[in-house]
Amino acid sequence: MPIEANFNPNDPALLDFLKQIPLLQCLDETELNSFTSLLQLFSYNSGEPVYKVGSMRDTIYFVHEGRLSFEKSGYIIRFFDQQDVFGDYSLINNSPHSSTIHATEPTELLEVRLADLQDESKFTSGAYGKLCKQFAYLLTTRRRHEEEMYSEIDVLVVQDGGCAPGYNSVTAFLTEFLEKSGRRVFAASEGFRSLVSGDLRDFRRVVYSGSLYRLIEDFHGVVFTPPLREARGADFRSERYPDFKELENQKRAAENIKKRKVKAIIGIGGDGTLAGMQSLGELLPDEIQMFFVPVTIDSDIYGTDCIGQYTGVEVGAEKIRCYMADARTHGRCYIIEMMGREGGYHALHSCLGAGAHLAVLPDSRYNMKRVAKAIENRHATVIVVAEGYRAKERKSNNLKESAAEYFYKELLDAGLNTAQRVVCEAFSRDIRGALPNNTDITLAQRMAKKLTFLMQTGQTKMMPAVLSGQEYAIPFDDIRTHNTVSSDLAVLANRLGV
Repeated sequence: MPIEANFNPNDPALLDFLKQIPLLQCLDETELNSFTSLLQLFSYNSGEPVYKVGSMRDTIYFVHEGRLSFEKSGYIIRFFDQQDVFGDYSLINNSPHSSTIHATEPTELLEVRLADLQDESKFTSGAYGKLCKQFAYLLTTRRRHEEEMYSEIDVLVVQDGGCAPGYNSVTAFLTEFLEKSGRRVFAASEGFRSLVSGDLRDFRRVVYSGSLYRLIEDFHGVVFTPPLREARGADFRSERYPDFKELENQKRAAENIKKRKVKAIIGIGGDGTLAGMQSLGELLPDEIQMFFVPVTIDSDIYGTDCIGQYTGVEVGAEKIRCYMADARTHGRCYIIEMMGREGGYHALHSCLGAGAHLAVLPDSRYNMKRVAKAIENRHATVIVVAEGYRAKERKSNNLKESAAEYFYKELLDAGLNTAQRVVCEAFSRDIRGALPNNTDITLAQRMAKKLTFLMQTGQTKMMPAVLSGQEYAIPFDDIRTHNTVSSDLAVLANRLGV
């Protein structure tokens, strides 16, 4: 049971406290003094209910000290902190409460009975009318409710980096597992860019439970995540945001994260996203937990399978098979550029899966005269070139050719002379929007479950990892972002014998 405590209603500090509350800012000095005389101060223990579903609306509560949870259907929708007000719906609605309020720590509430406010011998009808009008104004200001929901973000998901199959899948599973563990999950609407902006419109509330979704679906930015489990693309990001490398933008993001009272951040993406998370980690207090989930077609995070790599190879290999059939039919030599900026995982494994004739990786250095000679008398040839092939050389010489075009130029310089029509195909960006396959969806579930465990056990700056069927975790400081490919596999992908 709450315990009533003594207090001085004429205390200037109390009056200053009440003047900061929007609901009471409509009252003049005399009216506020009358209002203060009606207040009672009660102390609640941690876990003690203030009211429960079904109890009558008859009191307005002002949080003097402490913290409380606002719960509906067993879900915590938001929290109330110092100077927050609840129970004010009783000014216009005398039906039973549809929610439950619990103190989450020792709490003091200033309480006023509705019956006292309606008693003209205690509080004038004019002042009561002002309160009702002020509440109606605040109630119709929709932004108030939205700001309340986003004022304290529990877990924030940040999707960034180039698109890949599985971004949405792992976001959906993270929402499911974290919500089931009692956490509230949010998403930055446009990755790191939204963290720098920090406006209300830069955030989304992601929800797994259908019943919870129905309770809050009318609020701004509420997203029901189960349909995202098998969805293409990344719904909570935009184009890459290179400006996040600037320290000033990182500082803005860190301040906005602290302003929104974020408890944990999960970065989803590739090596660029990891770098952004590591930079943020240096600017944020240790009590904000940080995690990273690898989603990258080129599998450029060492020590783990990466969400998206299996779909990427499956779709990439099928594209190459189509080129091989066309090459055989028309007597052509296709030089196809595919993903693989650093290690070349995607280009190599797509080449192997399709049985193409040569994989040219970022660190490949072939004898171009031998390659030209091997192609010369063939009827059809398909060569897969990773996008990172000779990237530094092309950039330093300000060359605009793609990796495939550059490789073709090297062949011409080496004396290529073939009856095949040589066609260079552009970078295969469409693979990034492929529907995630079962293997990547399963991997997303495993990583989401592992991350939930890491968060629950108080760990931070960790990446869930799955390799050779085993689940473990890698600290941020131990993550390597150059995933070299097996030299034996590279030899296997050399069917030209060069």
